[in-house]
Amino acid sequence: MAGGALVDTSALYAFLDVNEPWHARCKAAIAEAPLPLVTTAAVLTELFHFLLRRLRNQQGAWRLLRSGQIEISPIATADLPALDTLMARYADRPMDFADATLVRVAERESLRTILTIDHDDFETYRIGRNAKFRILPAR
Repeated sequence: MAGGALVDTSALYAFLDVNEPWHARCKAAIAEAPLPLVTTAAVLTELFHFLLRRLRNQQGAWRLLRSGQIEISPIATADLPALDTLMARYADRPMDFADATLVRVAERESLRTILTIDHDDFETYRIGRNAKFRILPAR
């Protein structure tokens, strides 16, 4: 997988919902981020759920996926022990499965930039032992 930036559910949702307070900042961050934007099936599952529940419209997500800007990084059975370890490590947050997959992909693919509005979580999470995420857009 080539370089790029990770993208979380929150940034994708804000990008797609023009009424979301973070919409303009996420739109600008996605436009400026190194491509491809890398995500996981777990993140897309959350995104499609929120879009259906809140907006009753998933077409924007489909357009974004068809644009070629998003690459879906696989999570395999071999990744499950690492996900379990991550979720146990951050149980006080608690870390959800989708976030764990993004941290795992960051470790595996040496990605350090993430597009998210969940600053509190991703400021806490570490890549490997202690590398911090570069979070876009800024608060």
